Amino acid sequence: MSPTSTYELTSDGRERTLLVGLVVPGLPRPVVEEHLDELERLVDTAGGEVVGREIQERAKPAAATLVGTGFLQRIAHRCTDETVVSLVFDEDLTASQVRNIEREIPDDVKVLDRAAVILDIFALRARSREAQTQVELAQLSYLLPRLTRRWRHLSRQAGGIGTRGVGETQLEIDRRLINRRMAQLRGKLAVIERDRRLRRERRNDLPAVAIVGYTNAGKSSLFRRLTRAEVVVEDRLFATLDPRARRVALGEEVTAVLTDTVGFIRKLPHDLVAPFRSTLEEATDADLVLHVVDATHPAWEEHLLVGQEVLDGLEVDRDRTLVVRNKIDLLGSAANSAGGRVFGSVAVSALTGDGIRQLRAVIRAALLTAPGVAILRVPLEEAELVRRAVSMPHQLARRFDDGTVELALRADPRFLVEAGLDVYQVSAWRGAGSDGGG
Repeated sequence: MSPTSTYELTSDGRERTLLVGLVVPGLPRPVVEEHLDELERLVDTAGGEVVGREIQERAKPAAATLVGTGFLQRIAHRCTDETVVSLVFDEDLTASQVRNIEREIPDDVKVLDRAAVILDIFALRARSREAQTQVELAQLSYLLPRLTRRWRHLSRQAGGIGTRGVGETQLEIDRRLINRRMAQLRGKLAVIERDRRLRRERRNDLPAVAIVGYTNAGKSSLFRRLTRAEVVVEDRLFATLDPRARRVALGEEVTAVLTDTVGFIRKLPHDLVAPFRSTLEEATDADLVLHVVDATHPAWEEHLLVGQEVLDGLEVDRDRTLVVRNKIDLLGSAANSAGGRVFGSVAVSALTGDGIRQLRAVIRAALLTAPGVAILRVPLEEAELVRRAVSMPHQLARRFDDGTVELALRADPRFLVEAGLDVYQVSAWRGAGSDGGG
């Protein structure tokens, strides 16, 4: 029997947590330390307090316990000495690894991995029906292969009169119930996704812009700055789980629908990728994607790569992705040089408003010059043609100026010919490229 520690919380009621990292060839110690820094922020968001960390260097992970047995015994003693409540590994643990680790540490210490912490945060922060359904589905997907750990006292291997077969029966009942519940949740998500798709189609006359990026990059702050909407902004990971959509005026009569989405993170649990794919569908369908990066973070380039890999997986065309380097107010004169390696990016501060006028102009220009967008200028004296023009569907912008009506719209060239408007098509929106106001 392993030694038993006394269950204890910190003075403010947070779980005392010990982090464990693994250095292997190709993953140097500074990178592991950086990953543990992020894991510490995850634990803090989940309601724990990190009281220490342990790192082992190995040629390869141990199949049974991820780390070596001697190292694990040292961790067990530290859990006892420091009254640790949760032991969190930065790597994904299999069910058998969790079971083997639990045999070596105090009985009342929880063994978790990064995926379990992220799932817990999602469960804590989910507010909408969709997010709660997605979280429950992800939790059940994570739990299903780990049921044997929870029923080990009834497993056949445990032996003993009155226990043979009962454990297996209970496990099968649990698996069947979980699979049935997962099928129900998938059905609910299908209905929710259909309803959201219908809502998107109803607002299809306006161009769509989606904000994506690594968690805590400042996406919600940028959303609030652009839309002037009162949304919660927290210095916490995954402060936003539910997509939020608002209309935003971009200047020169151009209006779009701006959507804030859930943040990316490295080592995202595979159980979460599929359920939360629908949350990121706003990016898939958007005319333009703003990929926000925290320019002050030492690993901003890695964060950018993580996000780009997610977007590539969603088949988002890179030609309609704009990198937005946020928090330049904290960089000073180094802002431009730091982002010079990112082609086509815009530097802003969502906090102070620096660069926001330029960002609006770049977004506006991108929407007005996108493939399939036609620019028309019809003289007001042509009353019948003006009537046809202003009645055309899918208008992005319209304004009256210098005796003409100028329109930007998504239009099939055949429709313009049939309406007799093709002769009024021009190459560019008049004044495109100006800042257009804040």
